[in-house]
Parts: sequence; structure tokens; C-alpha cells
Amino acid sequence: MVFRRLSAAHSHPLSMSLKTFHFIFIMSAIALALGCGIWELKNYWSPGGRPMDLAVGIGSTLAAVGLIIYERYFLKKLKDVSYL
Repeated sequence: MVFRRLSAAHSHPLSMSLKTFHFIFIMSAIALALGCGIWELKNYWSPGGRPMDLAVGIGSTLAAVGLIIYERYFLKKLKDVSYL
């Protein structure tokens, strides 16, 4: 049996680049922040809503907007790097 070392050119077929991982991770964080923001805002506007629900809803929505801006900056910065 012959064993070969994998060079940098021969990556594992299931590996993903740091750019792709970062894109997926930040998109997931955006979805989570928006989901929490919408949920908390719905709680605020339902009967018995508390001011804390409004604060958390607005904060989560602003966090999602910040993550969207960051993702655009990151993708623009690494536009010459492949997703593979």
C-alpha cells in the first residue's frame, strides 16, 4: 500500500474555505438576530408587552443591520479570494 502526502493543492473534498465559513456563519447570525428582534417586537406589541421587549427587539434588529454592513465590508475586502 502506498501512502501519499496531501499537498496544499490537494485539499479534502469536504473542506471549505475560511471565506465560505465566514459567510455562512455571519448569515446565520443575521438570521438569528432578525428572528429574535421580530419575536421581541411582537411580544412588545401583544397585550402585556414590556419596555424590555422593545429594547431587546430594537437592539437585535440593530445588531442584524450591523452584521449586514460588516458582511458587505468583508466580502468587498476579499472579493479576489475564491469561495473554494
